[in-house]
Amino acid sequence: MGSISMLTDITERKAAENILANIETARKKEIHHRIKNNLQVISSLLDLQAEQFKGRKDIMDSEVLEAFRESQDRVISMALIHEELYKGGELDTLNFSPYIEKLVENLFQTYRLGNLDINLDTDLEEGIFFNMDTAVPLGMVVNELVSNSLKYAFQNRKKGEIRVKLFSEETRSEPNNIEELAGKCTRYTLVVSDNGVGIPENIDFENPDTLGLQLVTTLVDQLDGEIELRRDQGTEFTIWFGSIEELPEK
Repeated sequence: MGSISMLTDITERKAAENILANIETARKKEIHHRIKNNLQVISSLLDLQAEQFKGRKDIMDSEVLEAFRESQDRVISMALIHEELYKGGELDTLNFSPYIEKLVENLFQTYRLGNLDINLDTDLEEGIFFNMDTAVPLGMVVNELVSNSLKYAFQNRKKGEIRVKLFSEETRSEPNNIEELAGKCTRYTLVVSDNGVGIPENIDFENPDTLGLQLVTTLVDQLDGEIELRRDQGTEFTIWFGSIEELPEK
C-alpha cells in the first residue's frame, strides 16, 4: 500500500486570469466611452443642423426646432447610460435610480420655462440594476414622459409638480411545465405623473398621433410591460414590467 501526493503551483495561472479580466474590463470601458462620445457628436450635429433653419420664412421655426430638440433629448438619454456605465464599477448593468436623477435634472435644465416654478419629486428605490436591453428603452420612456410634462402640463399656470417613482416587488413565479424551474419574479413599477392640465380626453392613448407617445407605447411593448394612463388631477402614467431570476438550488 502507498500514496502519491502532488502539489501544483497555480500562481501563474491566476495571475494570467487576472490580467485577462483587467483587459476585458478596460475594453468594455473603452467601448462605452466611444459610444458616449459618438452619441454626443450626433447631438451636436443635430444642434448645428437646427441652426440652419433659424430665420427662414418658408417653414415654421418653432415646430422644426422643437423636433430637433426632442431628437437631441433622445440621443442624450442614451449617451448618459454609457457615461454612467463608463464611470461605474458595473459595465454590463446600470444602477438605474441615479441615472434617472441625472436624466431628469438635464431635462429640467433644457426646458427652462421662464418664471414658472416647477418642483421635482423623486422616490426611487436604490440598488435597482438593469442591463442595456432594459435600461435603454426605459430611459427613453422616462425622457419622453418627463419632457412631455415640462412642455405641456403647466400651460397658463405659475407652478406645478412632476413626480417620478420607481420601485420593485418580488413575487413567486410558477413553472409553465415540468422542465422549467419555479423562480423569483421581480416586478418593477415606474410612475411618472404631474399635477398639470392633463392630457385631453380626445387624445387616444392606445393610438396616439404624436411621435413621443407612439415611442412610449412601442418601448413599453419592447419591455414586455403594461402601461396605464390616469387623467384625473393631472396626468399619471404607470408602467409595470418584470424580470425572472432563477432561484438558487437548495
